[in-house]
Amino acid sequence: MIIRQAEYSDITAINHLAHETWWPTYTDVIPDEQIRLMLEDMYSEEELKTQMEAGITFLLAQRDDKPVAFAAFSLTEPENHVFKLQKLYVLPSEQGQGTGKKLVDEVSKMTKRKHGKMLELNVNRANPAFNFYKKLGFEIYQSVDIPYQQFVLNDYVMRKAL
Repeated sequence: MIIRQAEYSDITAINHLAHETWWPTYTDVIPDEQIRLMLEDMYSEEELKTQMEAGITFLLAQRDDKPVAFAAFSLTEPENHVFKLQKLYVLPSEQGQGTGKKLVDEVSKMTKRKHGKMLELNVNRANPAFNFYKKLGFEIYQSVDIPYQQFVLNDYVMRKAL
């Protein structure tokens, strides 16, 4: 498996991975209507390009030249050297093989090189990925309820010192 920084030419693959991962990840967590809306809002090819242009770094994991996972991160609190893991999605067929951990490790290395001191993420409080993040050393920093159109995102904000 290789992990590399994604380019504009990878946007279609990232869009496809989002659609392939969001449904199995969130079907038992949030309503289908919310999944559809969030995929449209955050993972359209146009929106992914906008995110890259805004400075969000995307990483793509490939196995045998096939995209199997992606992550995205950005600097969110420059004064405190806090980076945010904005996205981490792994194909269901790839889960349990260390791919997610490798992506988080790579994000951690890259943010440390940029003088990052803390890595933060949001995870839905009902998402089983919460346990994955705990195993990686993330701890609950706060519990938040974020209005999102007609929905409310019930998240934990988790942090890990770098």
